[in-house]
Amino acid sequence: MSIPTAAPKVAIVLFNLGGPDKPEAVRPFLVNLFTDPAILRVPFFVRPWLARIIAYARTKPATANYALLGGKSPLLELTEQQARALEAALPDLQARCFVAMRYWHPFSDAVARAVRDWDPDEVVLLPLYPQYSTTTTGSSLTAWREAAAQAGLVKPVTSLCCYHSDPGFAAATAAIVRRSYDEARADLAADVPLRVLFSAHGLPETIVKRGDPYQFQIERTVAAVTRQLGVDGLDTTICYQSRATPQKWIGPSTEQELHRAAHDKVAVLVVPIAFVSEHSETLVELDVEYRHLAEKAGLPGYFRAPTQSADPGFIAALASLVRGARARGPGLCSFAGGRTCPRPHGDCPHARAAATDAATDIETVPRAA
Repeated sequence: MSIPTAAPKVAIVLFNLGGPDKPEAVRPFLVNLFTDPAILRVPFFVRPWLARIIAYARTKPATANYALLGGKSPLLELTEQQARALEAALPDLQARCFVAMRYWHPFSDAVARAVRDWDPDEVVLLPLYPQYSTTTTGSSLTAWREAAAQAGLVKPVTSLCCYHSDPGFAAATAAIVRRSYDEARADLAADVPLRVLFSAHGLPETIVKRGDPYQFQIERTVAAVTRQLGVDGLDTTICYQSRATPQKWIGPSTEQELHRAAHDKVAVLVVPIAFVSEHSETLVELDVEYRHLAEKAGLPGYFRAPTQSADPGFIAALASLVRGARARGPGLCSFAGGRTCPRPHGDCPHARAAATDAATDIETVPRAA
């Protein structure tokens, strides 16, 4: 199908974390990660020094993990696959997807220049983080605004903050989980129970208590996906992985839930609910480390659902989100249009906008569950 020449020329910027592209990049990648004030929340004059100490301590184990993946992260290649699939899913637009990574190449500054040179009619910022957090989408949006200003990129911009319980996203995710659930169930004896562990990346508890809506949105995602699964009496729990600092993190941890499953003598299906692409935290942490822990603990079965990656249903959901965001016009929007987080979540980007703009619509906020 040919694209009409009058179709809008739309640059879609896909935000993701990024990952080292060779063993020598592991330490600078970690330095970039921990130098981010959204990640390491300490006084600015301490952060560069402390970031290098943490990166130094984590370089050896991180390098070992990436060695299991061929010495680099697969995230860039997988995100590029998603970008090309999304372009194909938008035949009514002159759409071009650009990938902007937060902590390794391609960084936002280079991507902003590439978008400027392509000269689109408008820009849509699409995070590959379904749930908003100040540490992920928030940090990426800040980096993009700075990069766009430096590049002289002045175009109408629509920023999609989250799509945690978007019906299309939930349905596509549920279809993937249901296939994995049915495969796991078929592999188990009829008398062995199966529990679904929805595992998300963790956050320090202090960040959530300060108003970050991430945990609330994780819960909304799980509720939406579980409804779409349609399994009567489904045994589910939410847990969190990838703790990176000594402070208290939100829980329960995925490790704790594996031990509880062993105690309850149930098999588990682990669903990486906050990741939409395979990378070290799924391919190593879930597939190697937690599988070993499950076997050592004596679980009767350990299964893992794949991430969405370039699944056609997921790509179709992203295309629908792009169309919905464009229909709402330039500015900040969620999958539902306005704010979706209860008032206590003051770090919701809509809440921050409301603090400086009394006209911001907050009537779409549902009651807290």
